[in-house]
Amino acid sequence: MTRTLDVDYLVVGAGAMGMGFVDALVDHSDARVAVVDRRHGAGGHWLEGYPFVRLHQASTFYGVASTVLGGHVQDQGPEAGLHQRASQPEIVDYYARVVDRLRRTGRVEVLTGCDHVGDRTVVSRISGRTWEVPESCRIVDAHYLSPSIPAETSAPFSVADDARVVTVNDVVRMVEAPSQYVVVGSGKTATDACVWLLQQGVDPDAICWVRPRDPWMLDRALIQPDPAIYLGVPATIFEQAAASRSLDELFLRLEDAGVMMRLDRTVTPTMAKAPTLGTWELELLRSIEDVVRHGHVRHVGRGRLDMADGTSVRVADDAVVVHCAADGLKNPPLVPVWRPESITIQPVRAGFPCFGAAVTGYVEATRRDDAEKNRLCQPSRFGNSLAQWADMNVRGTRAAMALGGEPDIAEWANTVAVNPARIPPGYAATERLDRVRERLAASTGPGLEALDRLIATG
Repeated sequence: MTRTLDVDYLVVGAGAMGMGFVDALVDHSDARVAVVDRRHGAGGHWLEGYPFVRLHQASTFYGVASTVLGGHVQDQGPEAGLHQRASQPEIVDYYARVVDRLRRTGRVEVLTGCDHVGDRTVVSRISGRTWEVPESCRIVDAHYLSPSIPAETSAPFSVADDARVVTVNDVVRMVEAPSQYVVVGSGKTATDACVWLLQQGVDPDAICWVRPRDPWMLDRALIQPDPAIYLGVPATIFEQAAASRSLDELFLRLEDAGVMMRLDRTVTPTMAKAPTLGTWELELLRSIEDVVRHGHVRHVGRGRLDMADGTSVRVADDAVVVHCAADGLKNPPLVPVWRPESITIQPVRAGFPCFGAAVTGYVEATRRDDAEKNRLCQPSRFGNSLAQWADMNVRGTRAAMALGGEPDIAEWANTVAVNPARIPPGYAATERLDRVRERLAASTGPGLEALDRLIATG
């Protein structure tokens, strides 16, 4: 028997962006919402995350607008003085509590272990039960940018029967240490795997790191929920963009300014997804000297890696290859957030997808005209190449300016911890903050023009 859900919205995806949208929508309207997800709970890919994964940024910037995740400053360890970064179990528990809060409103149903199969129909993977939503219900696509993770994605290379390949999730389950680990990937998952292995006492010389591209990364100490610190980052980006003749020069200038970091100062990175990294992690990662730069792995054999450029790389016969090569940040075509057939959740400012989802939910709750909503929430993208990173910052800044021009949105955004650029109510004015705000105001216009120029010239 099929049940009809009396809802105004069907949100497909209970990950960070879906939950961020629903939370803000429900808090600022009387909407009734059904959320559907194929996984067994809310939280998206975090439910399948590797055991030692943490947020790469301060917990405060992650989650939903109504409920702060973390917020504590670390008082010990290599990141003493920086804000806490939540672990995988903490994030999963957080989203379970968010679900409980939303259900208590009496206006939200969360259907997990289910698929939206089209035709406004939801089917349980467990029981086969079906639900439908009325024609008046808006469909919200909250998995347009759903990441791929190694636990759910086959390795992007073939593997011989006598070779040993494990996902990053399974590296913690080793029962006998190999003579060599081969970490495959250039992104945050690979850096996490290398750091974890080194912290477990693995000799740096026993790690081979296959990096198809070298990455640029942000200094985590600057991406903190303190406006006097955080606002200095976009100010510096715009200032240095105006002084640069190429994107490579811009990133080198940002490195000199202490904003960007790279693993090897002799290699100019071409990847700019720009996660944050601690300087203590950078020091550990630089201890790994066996780095393979021959593009992607094509085949793993016993004692051998066959690379995309035709090179064959020798590794230990008992080497364990750690698969970290899934596409964590998707880069599909940008589409209008509001279209007749659906609402497609995408980043709205440069990075920080949780705030983008929250502000999209707020705008949906408080505006009626889709054209006006699209004017306010112009989609951005995640960075990958240097040009895409620059484009992300241009689009995100212009969207932030449009949103900031709306008094109610600006007032609400300053109360929301997931907004990295907020100046919280009651924040004490300081000379340092005044100087940063003056720099940002003076550099934004010239910086945007410069980034457009640098994108156009490659």
